[in-house]
Amino acid sequence: MLKALIVDDDDGIRWVLSRVLKEQGFEVVEAPDMAAAKQAVDAYIFSIVFLDVFLPDGNGMQALESGMFHAPVVMLTAETTFDHAVEAYRAGAMEYLPKPFDLDEVRKLAQRVKPEKVVSQSDHKHERKRQEKQSRAQYNKHKPQLQPAILGKSQAMQTLFRMIGRVAASDMTVLITGESGTGKELVAQELHKQSPRANRAFIAINTAAIPSELLEAELFGHEKGAFTGADKARAGHFEEADGGTLFLDEIGDMPLALQAKMLRVLETGEVQRVGSTKTKRVNVRLLAATHQFLQDKIKKGQFREDLYYRLNVIPVHVPPLRERSDDIPELAAALLASAAEELNITAPILMDDAIGLLQRYDWQGNVRELKNVMRRLAVLTPGASITMADVALALGNDEDNHSQEDDTLSGAVHRCIKRYLDQLGYADVQGLHRHVLEQVEPPLLKLVLDKAEGNQLKVSEMLGLNRNTVRKMLKHYDIDPTHYKR
Repeated sequence: MLKALIVDDDDGIRWVLSRVLKEQGFEVVEAPDMAAAKQAVDAYIFSIVFLDVFLPDGNGMQALESGMFHAPVVMLTAETTFDHAVEAYRAGAMEYLPKPFDLDEVRKLAQRVKPEKVVSQSDHKHERKRQEKQSRAQYNKHKPQLQPAILGKSQAMQTLFRMIGRVAASDMTVLITGESGTGKELVAQELHKQSPRANRAFIAINTAAIPSELLEAELFGHEKGAFTGADKARAGHFEEADGGTLFLDEIGDMPLALQAKMLRVLETGEVQRVGSTKTKRVNVRLLAATHQFLQDKIKKGQFREDLYYRLNVIPVHVPPLRERSDDIPELAAALLASAAEELNITAPILMDDAIGLLQRYDWQGNVRELKNVMRRLAVLTPGASITMADVALALGNDEDNHSQEDDTLSGAVHRCIKRYLDQLGYADVQGLHRHVLEQVEPPLLKLVLDKAEGNQLKVSEMLGLNRNTVRKMLKHYDIDPTHYKR
């Protein structure tokens, strides 16, 4: 009978895994710590091992690297960070499962290790040792300095982390898809940094940002005199990335004529400079990205189907921010701290109601939009903390979302208040009249004070309010009228 080893100090985790594995026909051995795991490994030959990272008497990742397990290992951890996912695969893990895990995933893993034919225990153990030695040598040779730049503990991001961990070490072409602003280039950078090519060049180019008539020369280079202005020969990005990684962003906008040449490069591994009859072999890993649905472009005759299949060897999808709202508190705090450090200011604190509003927003611009809002809040927040009202105003100031149908004051006020209410959530509104006034009155007072050059009598006349009322308002909002005197 096939045997499975579960190494975890949590009784509940061991019970659940044991039940599922027994359903799949495995005899299960449980170990609550590393000492018990070592005894089990010495006594039995296992077909699969489920191993926790943090144990009372040792570290599961280090145990995996040491080669003590001669079986496929599934790492288990509640620390769902990007570096854990990548390091697990680098160390030779068969799979990485963040807690809490899907039991269907466990069943699939159990099916994967069931042999198609019976082999002797000695042959089985010998093959496991060979594979472990090979994976450990590969890991030690290319072990990266893990500095995770992608944040997120949501299920969507865990899926992305696992995909990056699986494919980073290969040389396969990857097509990264996702909406604008989700961080596709960041994923490409991580794929490069976690690969054996990490010490070589990483070159990124946005194909949509370069005029089509210049893009060919940018990618493949040109000879002297190849066209007007080519006063000397120049290597293209494929040659510059030789031995490293070339990232082509917005590949869906590449002209059809250039797509044919790109296809030849992928098929032959050779590039030909503009104006040259010679070819040069290059060793480049190609990563491409697009926010477009390429299959629609194929149907319209705007993208080559054969090139699509050459690029889409490994598809990696980056989820939009609205599908991982659980990540927003951590991501917003990190972006706010980064903005404050860049601006050399003290980062304000995000209050719980402000975080709730950020999580309710739909983020059509994804992480890029969140980054801009955090920079805006870092600069404009008047106090030491960011409230829900601060966030609502920061979101309302996004001109990209303003309607152009009504440019009157009434229209502007309507848009701002509607957006504010939409993000606030009607169920949470209390004392709305006073709340809105406290957002509107201070800027109105300051603008009128500036126009009246600090003269409070003129201010009261312009506002149509009693002078004592104006005085009370200035005191309430801590506005000094003498600052406006000229």
